[in-house]
Amino acid sequence: MYVPPLFKEDRIDVLHDAIRRTGLATLVTLAADGLIASHVPMLLDPDPAPYGTLIGHLARPNPQAHGAVPGVQGLAIFQGPDVYITPSWYATKRENGKVVPTWNYVAIHAHGPVEFFDDTERLRDVVTRLTEREEQARADPWAVSDAPAAFIDGMLKGIVGFALPIARLEGKWKMSQNRPAQDRAGVVAGLEQQGREDVAVLVPR
Repeated sequence: MYVPPLFKEDRIDVLHDAIRRTGLATLVTLAADGLIASHVPMLLDPDPAPYGTLIGHLARPNPQAHGAVPGVQGLAIFQGPDVYITPSWYATKRENGKVVPTWNYVAIHAHGPVEFFDDTERLRDVVTRLTEREEQARADPWAVSDAPAAFIDGMLKGIVGFALPIARLEGKWKMSQNRPAQDRAGVVAGLEQQGREDVAVLVPR
């Protein structure tokens, strides 16, 4: 990922927090006939330090679940908030008109070797933890154990798990850091007016 110094985020706690808040990620691997990508929720385990391990599962018929080229690292892509930035928000537009549109966004790339597995209990742990993560805020959370055990056992036969120990972790917070303070203030005001406080809070003041 191209990351100019102004946009670089390399604090592991910040990157881990953003990964955990991202529901869906993209897993990219190299197969015998080329690159393949799947969009799946992932868990982040803190070990091994410092970057941890990403865990998830794929449908068994998915060609990606049948392995990757040995020795070639996989890539997991996480996207945070993103939004179009209009030049109309910049003070510079009113001063000299020398402005163009851009896009603000958060992106994280995690690189590492990918291991695929189909151990039933390991798969059960993955789907249970993913479910608990997404259901915990509900007043009446659904649990994997709510479904008949035989049904869940059958569903587990239809998936393949994966683990990606992170060997390299890159973060890009492109949030108008390259604009002067008055332009950034205009971006914040414009985003807040649009109800995009999720992006506005990330723009440096």
